[in-house]
Amino acid sequence: MTNRVPLIAGNWKMNLDHLQAIALIQKLCWTLNDADHDYTEVEVAVFPPFTDLRSAQTLIDAEKFEVKLGAQDISKHDSGAFTGEVSGSFLSKLAVDYVLVGHSERREYHAEDDAVIHAKVASAWRHNLVPIICVGETLEQLESLGQSAVPIAQTIAALSNHDQLGEFVIAYEPVWAIGTGKVATAEEAHQVASAIRAALNDNFGDNAANSRILYGGSVKANNVAGFLQSDQVDGVLVGGASLDAEEFAGISRFKKHIVL
Repeated sequence: MTNRVPLIAGNWKMNLDHLQAIALIQKLCWTLNDADHDYTEVEVAVFPPFTDLRSAQTLIDAEKFEVKLGAQDISKHDSGAFTGEVSGSFLSKLAVDYVLVGHSERREYHAEDDAVIHAKVASAWRHNLVPIICVGETLEQLESLGQSAVPIAQTIAALSNHDQLGEFVIAYEPVWAIGTGKVATAEEAHQVASAIRAALNDNFGDNAANSRILYGGSVKANNVAGFLQSDQVDGVLVGGASLDAEEFAGISRFKKHIVL
């Protein structure tokens, strides 16, 4: 066992308006509280669209909900003539804790390369946000390079050549498992997380190696415990299942299904 608090992160992607966001967060927190959820043992975070963040923050503050708030992206710029981008300073003012960086959909559909992701990590740290750096291989890369090569390369590229490292989380999401119904085995997730942690230690030292590593890709309440049996996997990044309050609450209660 480790002292790393598991993180259950729900990426809503481009779903739910601000009214639907309020309803979902209320239902999620009521469901967790009814189950006597211990937020000191398992951290829960939601990542709504940008247009929902203010409403979500107001609700969380007013109701004193303990769920954390995350953003789905961040600009590498702090301000200026960058139409449509969202600065880290804006997110900080909304009490955002985490920000996704380098999600496979941003890499594929918006041509975000290692340099852009590196700059976004730096932007997150400038504004006291914790980047969740998404890494993972396509099916073609898996077959040609193996399962760990691309995630390790993407991790090192995102974290190298900063003046100093801030807090970060790595989310291993095999691209071939996102929204496809295909899931890496628990052993595969363990092996890749172990390889990433070893690379963090080799390249950045013990402090970085103790950072949390998540698994993502078709995670459900009925399979999450298998991934989190591993002492190398510190949580999950959930996509579609996070849009269902009861399902996401079930994922967050994974410890009840782990046989020690």
